[in-house]
Amino acid sequence: MGEKSRLRRNLSKWANSTDQHARDLRKTYGESGLATIAEAPDRERVRVRGTIRTVTLRPRGGVPALEAELYDGSGVITVVWLGRRQIAGITPGRAMEIQGRIGAHEGVRIMYNPRYELMP
Repeated sequence: MGEKSRLRRNLSKWANSTDQHARDLRKTYGESGLATIAEAPDRERVRVRGTIRTVTLRPRGGVPALEAELYDGSGVITVVWLGRRQIAGITPGRAMEIQGRIGAHEGVRIMYNPRYELMP
């Protein structure tokens, strides 16, 4: 019985720290004057900022494609650079601003070949 309550406490602590991290990111990126990922409209030119969570090389239609998951505390967007195997500075934990049009592919919000700026 003690094992279950300890597990529940640890999960709760982890969930609260994740929520705090999301709140911190929303505050940081929300003050930039740009749209948040969750509120950014589809099929319109937008600029959003966030932190890269994952970077994956995943071919699309036989063409190399570098995919990054960008998170700003409000939502996630998949960023794809077609024809690229790697881009210097695009690494997990790095903050960046992207500009382009958001679309959807199989229920996932996605932006192809955006203009981007790495943040310090």
